[in-house]
Amino acid sequence: MMPPRLTETPSGVKLGPLDLIADGKARNFVLEMRAGRFHGFVIREGETVRGYVDRCPHMGVPMAQQLDGYLTDKGDLIQCSWHGALFRIDDGLCVGGPCAGARLMPWPVTVADGVIITA
Repeated sequence: MMPPRLTETPSGVKLGPLDLIADGKARNFVLEMRAGRFHGFVIREGETVRGYVDRCPHMGVPMAQQLDGYLTDKGDLIQCSWHGALFRIDDGLCVGGPCAGARLMPWPVTVADGVIITA
């Protein structure tokens, strides 16, 4: 039996150094916790990061078919590789595809002393 899939994490969890993610790229994170497993992804923009739960609001599936493949080729939008839905990076709003108007669930992350941590 698969552990439950969680939609939030406690604050203060160290995910790794900021340079773990190239500027303008995204990275997948899976956290094993006592209550279950959390799947999320983080997008780096310069010295800041933005995180989302790795779950498309259209079908409830993970967003990427390939590891860390969350962004469009231009890197300007988040794209669900299953159904082509497009989401703004800054707020997770779906601006195209089957779930237009829906939003990705935010995952609060920040950078402290060069390390990405959950907020």
